[in-house]
Amino acid sequence: MRIPDYPSQHNEQWAQVDNYFANALAAEDVALKAALAHNAAQGLPVHDVSALQGKWLALMVTITGAKRVLEIGTLGGYSTIWMARALPENGQIITLEFNPHHAEVARHNLALARVHDRAEVIVGAALDSLPMLTAPFDLIFIDADKVNNPHYLHWALKLARVGTVIIADNVVRGGAVVVADSEDRNVSGLREFVDMINQDNRLEATALQTVGEKGWDGLIMAVVKSL
Repeated sequence: MRIPDYPSQHNEQWAQVDNYFANALAAEDVALKAALAHNAAQGLPVHDVSALQGKWLALMVTITGAKRVLEIGTLGGYSTIWMARALPENGQIITLEFNPHHAEVARHNLALARVHDRAEVIVGAALDSLPMLTAPFDLIFIDADKVNNPHYLHWALKLARVGTVIIADNVVRGGAVVVADSEDRNVSGLREFVDMINQDNRLEATALQTVGEKGWDGLIMAVVKSL
């Protein structure tokens, strides 16, 4: 059982349910388990998506027919592996990571999973890297510092096409997102991000709350209707 980001009295039960479904539908192979173990050994924070969430991201790549994927926030590359494996033979995922050590760990994990030929890790502040990228991307996964989510959305739209799917993780934060006067800059960043989506008629979006081994959180998924 992973350490939940937002503890609850129900965490153990949620984790048991996650474990049941993961074993049946999203079993981790040697490379995925090794990636998590290497992350831990290298001192990375335990913020990776769960196996079920990784499988969901992989399915989204498949369902959308994505050939080019952008990930903002690599950490140790666990979610990157899931998505890279779902890409077609000529597909590519570009993943942006601020921390050089995290990027080094991710490259090791991607090589071990044998997806390094379709996964490129770019090191540096995402807001410096995003202007250097070439549009369009078919799927964009935002999973970095929430303070900058409004800026990430701005660039996601610049790098999108009609039909691009934009997914943002960790948007519920144990329910903290409803606190309008929160002093947590991650929460205020998320609320601004939601307001931007709400007011942008180029986007059609929804949010889903999730519970599981990582606690109570959720995601936003949007599709680009026009540019």
